[in-house]
Amino acid sequence: MAQYKIYGERAHLARVRDALSDILHGCSTEFLKLPDDKRFHRFIPLEPEDFIRPADRSVAYIVIEISMFEGRAPETKKALLHGIMERVPEGLGIPVEDVEITIFETPMANWGIRGKTGDELVLGYRVNTRDDC
Repeated sequence: MAQYKIYGERAHLARVRDALSDILHGCSTEFLKLPDDKRFHRFIPLEPEDFIRPADRSVAYIVIEISMFEGRAPETKKALLHGIMERVPEGLGIPVEDVEITIFETPMANWGIRGKTGDELVLGYRVNTRDDC
């Protein structure tokens, strides 16, 4: 399981939303080995006055927060981060300096999905640990 929240200025997110969703989904299936039908992306468009950014960031600045089950190897998470940081600038023309990503991991027991806790689910895919890489 991995869910994405993407924050950015409303006008910019509207222009890149579909392509960015495709990039994030491609990285999720490649690096996290999520099934193709697992796409959880929440775009949170903000007015410029509500999305204060550092002076050295452009209007293309986006913040991506990824919530996922804990347990993936550091190498897997780094591969995901590097994949996103390479593909977003290449695919969307957004400077790499304008892409910030944070991964939030929580124990599977802390998730409630389809009437079960995460540790009760049968996923159909593995959450990679260090030994699985």
